[in-house]
Amino acid sequence: MQTQVLKYFKIGEPINMMYMAADGSITKRRIKIIKVSGNSFQAYCYLRREKRTFKFENVLSLLPVHIRERKTPAVV
Repeated sequence: MQTQVLKYFKIGEPINMMYMAADGSITKRRIKIIKVSGNSFQAYCYLRREKRTFKFENVLSLLPVHIRERKTPAVV
C-alpha cells in the first residue's frame, strides 16, 4: 500500500480511501496526501476537515476521485 500512497502523493490530487481505525471500525474518507514518512502519512481529511495521520498498515484501499460530468438533455 505504501507504493500506492507515494504514487498518489506525487500526483497531488484527492483520493478516496477505505481505512481501518485502531478500534477496528472501517471508514471511507476523501483525502489529499500532504506528507509521507516512516510507517505513516499525513493527509487533509475532507470528512474531518483537518490534517490527520494515517498508518500504512491500516489502509484497505485507495482509489482516484473521478468527477462525473453532468449529462444535460438535448434541446429540441
